[in-house]
Amino acid sequence: MINNIKWLGHSSVKIILDKIIYIDPYNIKENYNDADYIFITHSHYDHYSCNDINKCLKEDTKLIITSDLIDKVNTINIKEEYITTVLPNNNYQIDDLLVSTIPAYNTNKPFHPKENNWVGYIIEINNIKYYIAGDTDITKEAKSVKCDIAFLPIGGTYTMDYKEAIILTNIIKPKLVVPIHYGSIVGTINDAINFKNSIDKNIKCELLDKK
Repeated sequence: MINNIKWLGHSSVKIILDKIIYIDPYNIKENYNDADYIFITHSHYDHYSCNDINKCLKEDTKLIITSDLIDKVNTINIKEEYITTVLPNNNYQIDDLLVSTIPAYNTNKPFHPKENNWVGYIIEINNIKYYIAGDTDITKEAKSVKCDIAFLPIGGTYTMDYKEAIILTNIIKPKLVVPIHYGSIVGTINDAINFKNSIDKNIKCELLDKK
């Protein structure tokens, strides 16, 4: 399951299947311009970056955004009909993708208020469910997620830290977990190593090299 996944640093993930999916492209090193779908979890600069989105866009890319980005997306060269705006706790079908939105918010810090309607995504493709948590703490909604592969923030400060991510991982029990949101703005490789070494041994964990 890991061979088709690339971690581009911070919270940026690229999933390469029949279609190519990006989540929160940020600090992208080259012009790929190969995205079939780009998912944005929220409007913070390290998750919604016009410059980096433009490095991923091609002519028919579909862009999935949160509601607070409606007035900002006009700076991106993309047709309006290719934009889907989402709210938490909803299900969407985007071509062959089944998409569920999971609320992403802080429970004990001010950076990601629940009322902002920011999200994580469960993207189902080829009968595999990919959960991209977004910037979140452990929440009741996150604890209810059922997925095959989970991408969880571990850096702390703005999201759950690696110790909290261990708790969430052991609750939702994905087949595979990939820690993200560390190594640049917050969090260290040691956080990732500690996370990997401490989760339930029946859960596979991959620490990906930045691509």
